[in-house]
Amino acid sequence: MQTRKIGRTNLAVTEYSFGTAGLGGLYRECTREAAMATLDAAWDAGIRYFDTAPYYGLGLAERRVGDFLRDKPHDSYVLSTKVGRLLHPVPEDKVPDYSYVKALNFDVTYDYGYDAIMRSVEMSHARLGLNRIDILYVHDIGGYTHGAAGNAVYLRQLLDSGLKALEELKSAGAVSAYGLGVNEVPVCLDVMRHADIDCILLAGRYTLLDRSAVAELIPLCENKGTSLVVGGVFNSGILATGPAEGAHFDYMPATEEVRTKVAAMERIAGERGLPLAAPALQFPLANPQVASVLLGTAKPSSLERNMDLTRRTITAEDFAAFEPFTLVAPALGTEAVRV
Repeated sequence: MQTRKIGRTNLAVTEYSFGTAGLGGLYRECTREAAMATLDAAWDAGIRYFDTAPYYGLGLAERRVGDFLRDKPHDSYVLSTKVGRLLHPVPEDKVPDYSYVKALNFDVTYDYGYDAIMRSVEMSHARLGLNRIDILYVHDIGGYTHGAAGNAVYLRQLLDSGLKALEELKSAGAVSAYGLGVNEVPVCLDVMRHADIDCILLAGRYTLLDRSAVAELIPLCENKGTSLVVGGVFNSGILATGPAEGAHFDYMPATEEVRTKVAAMERIAGERGLPLAAPALQFPLANPQVASVLLGTAKPSSLERNMDLTRRTITAEDFAAFEPFTLVAPALGTEAVRV
């Protein structure tokens, strides 16, 4: 599989990468056997960039990814994890419902400051059982998760001391790159006014349907040499399932307007003999600013099916046909969109 560089670093990642929220039991249980089989399928498909986070299964995904990678050749893969949430143990009956089924017995505390980031990295190394992390993402900072008032506090933590921790880790060679792992554009612009970050893992905002990143963020990334890793290419499922009743967009039931746009896209794809998921998977990589597209699943069959779709031939003219039906996510309010 071809690779692309992350920002101005020497780090290169495969054009398709594997996200591990599903391995932590997101929405449904994932057994250890299923997790390892899915990771094997990703490796066999040529994927060599794996992304995880303490939040995924409250430590479960990091443990499973570390177990899988531990015996792989040291320089044969790239690994990213995230900071911003510290885990602390709680009784089994006090584990909050964060939509992870059979998560480990922990809860989270948000902290984006210097000490918390350093501690989070140490804890991730211990859960992974690995002495190397290549990329660190600041996880879910922004109004989307915290609301305007809460994010003002957390953004101040990051700008006042968190960025210093990230830069120290990179300068010391503890990581090769750092950036943001978020679901929104505004906080990316806010942070990039203060720091030249290497990369952004952006979920759902540069897709076949949602072009929220196009107007400001992508030009700023081009100017600053910041790479995008694009997640959420199906926009919470609707670009995979089509506009069926009950389809989701941005973690919520899709509106009639969104379903109408996706119905038009589905017709366009059908006229070209394609399932809509194929152009959805391939679209971000048409932009050279995108280093990788992140695929997430907990089933080998789903991973293999998606990888088959990445091999379908889709032209620039094909992508252009979808343009009239794209959208920009509405502006955030003052309250958190996702709790």
